[in-house]
Amino acid sequence: MDSIDIKIIRLLQKNARITASDISEEINLSVSAVAERLKKLENSGLIEQYTVILSPQCLHKCLTAIMFISLERPKYSDQFIKFVQNEDEILECHYLTGDYDYSLKIITESTITLERLLNRIKSVQGIQKTRTMVVMSTVKNSHSIILGNPE
Repeated sequence: MDSIDIKIIRLLQKNARITASDISEEINLSVSAVAERLKKLENSGLIEQYTVILSPQCLHKCLTAIMFISLERPKYSDQFIKFVQNEDEILECHYLTGDYDYSLKIITESTITLERLLNRIKSVQGIQKTRTMVVMSTVKNSHSIILGNPE
């Protein structure tokens, strides 16, 4: 990956719908060269997917919470993971070291819907304890790795 690839990626991170033609104008490279570089970035696996990011506020999902989960034993992990994968309000799930086994990022409508989700989580077999923190405001929310400045 060189500085031209970094410039292309930065343009795509700002707007994944930007055309190869628009990219070529921005970085002074032919459309075919841009298309070839995009293909290589995709085939290498560096670009995993193009996606749309929805506004939680427009969907009336104004409450973000971070929840930590501790399981009684590792044998309950598969059941817990299956539960997590079926809950749309759980956006992220990370397996951890330390006092808790998992952390969840949850975006939901209100404390009422958070309470309902917490009760569903606590009903999953093997849940030993939970700790929930409500996010007051978000200072930074990057949806992908940010590359350094191209040289």
